[in-house]
Amino acid sequence: MFTIALIVFRESLEAALFIGIVAAATRGLAGRSRWLGAGVAAGAAGAVALALLAQHLSGWLDGLGQDVVNIGVLSLALLMLLWHCVWVSTHTREMVSNARHLGQSVQGGQKAPWALLVVVALAVLREGAETVLFVGGSLTGNTTVQPVAVLSAVAVGILSGALVGVGMYAGLSRIPARRVFSVTNLLIALLAASLASQLARALAQAGFIEAWTSPLWDSSPWLSLDSALGALLHALIGYDAQPSAAQLAAYLGALTFIFVGTRLLRPAAGDA
Repeated sequence: MFTIALIVFRESLEAALFIGIVAAATRGLAGRSRWLGAGVAAGAAGAVALALLAQHLSGWLDGLGQDVVNIGVLSLALLMLLWHCVWVSTHTREMVSNARHLGQSVQGGQKAPWALLVVVALAVLREGAETVLFVGGSLTGNTTVQPVAVLSAVAVGILSGALVGVGMYAGLSRIPARRVFSVTNLLIALLAASLASQLARALAQAGFIEAWTSPLWDSSPWLSLDSALGALLHALIGYDAQPSAAQLAAYLGALTFIFVGTRLLRPAAGDA
C-alpha cells in the first residue's frame, strides 16, 4: 500500500504544482476558479476514459497505444507552455493592468489563462491516467488486496500531493502583483523544460529515437526519485536521477527557445 500511496503522491504532486502555478499566474482574472475547476474536472474524466481504453489503444497501435497517447499529450502541453512563456514575457505590463480590475473584461489577458487552463486539463489527464493504470495494474490478479486499503492509499497520495500544491500557491500569492507574472513565468519555463525532457524519454521508450538514449549519470544513490525531495524536484524542475543526453538536450533546448523567443519578440511588443 505504501508503494501505491507514493506513486499516487508523485503523480498528484506534478498536477498540483501545475495547478498551483496556474492559479497564481491568473490571480485577479474574472472567473478563474470556474475555469480552473472545469479544467481539473475535464482532465480527471479524460484520465479515467483513457485508462479504460488503454488496452484497446495498445492493440490498435501494436502495443504502443498508451505511449503514443502520452507522447501526444506531452507534445501539446509543451507547445502551449512554450507559447505561454514567450507571450507572457512580452505582455507582462498588459497582464498586470488587467489583473488589477477584478470582475471586468480581461480581453487582452484572457489568451494566456485560456492556454494555461488547457494545460491544467492536460496535466490532470496525463497524471491521472498514469495513476489509474498503475493502481489497476497493481491489483490485477491480486486477490489478497483489500479495496478499502487501496482507496486509503490513493486518498493519502492525492491529499499529500494537493497539500504541496496548495503550499506552492500560498507562497506565490504573497508575491506582489507586479512581480507575480515574472516569477510564475520562470516556474512555467522550468515546467516546460521538464516536459521537454519527459517527451524525449517517452520517445526513446517508444522506440521513436535511438540516439543519445544512454544515461549520462546516476544520482539516485544521493537523491532518488522515490524520495519526497526527489519527487518534488522532478515535478517542479524536471529532476531525473538518470537523464539521457537526449533528455538534457531537450531540457536545455526548451529553455533556449524561451530565452531567444522572448528577446526577439520583446522589442516588437514594446512598439505595439
